[in-house]
Amino acid sequence: MNKKQVTIIAEAGVNHNGILENALQLIEVAATAGADFVKFQTFKANKIVSPTAMKADYQKKNMDDGDNSQYNMLKSLEIPDFWYPLLLAHCKKHAVQFLSTGFDEESIDFLESFDPPFYKIPSGELTNLPYLIHIAKKNKPVILSTGMATIEEINDAINVFLKYGIEKSKITVLHCNTEYPTPMQDVNLKAMLHIQDILGTQIGYSDHTRGIEIPIAAVALGACVIEKHFTLDTNMLGPDHAASLTPTELISMVAAIRNVELAIDGDGIKQPSPSESKNIAIARKSIHINKSLNKGHTISAQDLIMLRPGNGISPMEMEKVIGKKINRDIFAGELLTFKDISE
Repeated sequence: MNKKQVTIIAEAGVNHNGILENALQLIEVAATAGADFVKFQTFKANKIVSPTAMKADYQKKNMDDGDNSQYNMLKSLEIPDFWYPLLLAHCKKHAVQFLSTGFDEESIDFLESFDPPFYKIPSGELTNLPYLIHIAKKNKPVILSTGMATIEEINDAINVFLKYGIEKSKITVLHCNTEYPTPMQDVNLKAMLHIQDILGTQIGYSDHTRGIEIPIAAVALGACVIEKHFTLDTNMLGPDHAASLTPTELISMVAAIRNVELAIDGDGIKQPSPSESKNIAIARKSIHINKSLNKGHTISAQDLIMLRPGNGISPMEMEKVIGKKINRDIFAGELLTFKDISE
């Protein structure tokens, strides 16, 4: 991961709806937006859910197909193995990095054949000890989403990674809320800072709110990774489309994050910036003469007026002028200089 720049993961997830052409278009959208990664989801339905498991309420609402089986939904959204070389080639063509979250050990082993730069762990697997150990043994950096988790559960997961040799510097923890879409009052964005304070890891944010403002705020607070779902059309039927960004919104989010990065990248010292220094004399004022004065006149406050430009004596030095004598005739509106006065 790039430590100098926020890593932006455009989460295509299962928004391909089982259609290869959709997946290829999602890659193109992520690339056009300037995301660092486009991420899919790799799983076999029979490895992660029982046939009797029911959909979450948001999945029922967003699918609206009369079938409440989580198994049937996930089965229809599996990515066939033959897609992967096509997806990777398309990512390479469009200069965006491929990534996928594996939801079970078999899927992790499959993804390992593509040599991912890190493993992205979904919120639902945070308490899955065999799964965590399996990933830890790959000895690669990890990014851990933490929806539904307590700080103690996150710490337990981190300890698994540490036990199996993954250094803390290679662990990034994403604050997250597992509701699609997340109500604004439940975001609790400061919890991201709590994670950093208590656990000492790199932090980021995986967002499920509508809109782009919360990921941008997270970057301003110090997130080094942002993950955000996007889709080709929010009106498509599927579990995650309704809480996803449109292509245009994804472009706007990435651009805004890059601007925020620049804005918070300064040295933190309050001083004039290079771009504004040229405006100091234009915007500030200096001491001018309010009315015509003859040589030898003793200056009083009533003789002075503060006017732009600010290329003369600063008004902050007014006390150095009052009580001094004018050493030449001077006219109303003239700029006063120290050469014009004497004891």
